[in-house]
Amino acid sequence: MSIVSGTEGSAHLRWLLLGSLVLNLFFVGAAGAVAYRYSSPVPLATVTRIDHSLAGRLDRIAASLPPADAAVLRTQLRDEAVRVAAAQADLRLSREDVRKSLRAQPFDADAMRSAMAENRAAHDKFDQVVHDMIAAAATKMSIIGRTKLAEWPAQRDNARPLR
Repeated sequence: MSIVSGTEGSAHLRWLLLGSLVLNLFFVGAAGAVAYRYSSPVPLATVTRIDHSLAGRLDRIAASLPPADAAVLRTQLRDEAVRVAAAQADLRLSREDVRKSLRAQPFDADAMRSAMAENRAAHDKFDQVVHDMIAAAATKMSIIGRTKLAEWPAQRDNARPLR
């Protein structure tokens, strides 16, 4: 019996060795393919960081407009810069008040609700200032510029339609 069990153990050991060899060859091949893929002389595409600030968004909107209408939008933003900055500062301060109310010890739910209500009001005021600024610019734009503004954001080529 010891001879039979020794040969069965030997057969299992051979299969284990063969499986290990196959897995090692697979991983070496995969690593080689990745190394080959990224060692080509063609540089990889650079990913640019998208500016999510108000000025960045309005600049992307202006870039989609005819040049004269883009200038109108940018001029209106410069003219309204103080109002926009004040509303933006109020919004940031109200967000910080919400954070402070959440960190407070002992926690006061009523203070948090009040801070959140102030944040909603500041957000509404900020939206109103931005919308007023865009409306004032739109009154000075051409029909083509207003149409482009109405179509913003432009449909992306790779976007799937919602069903």
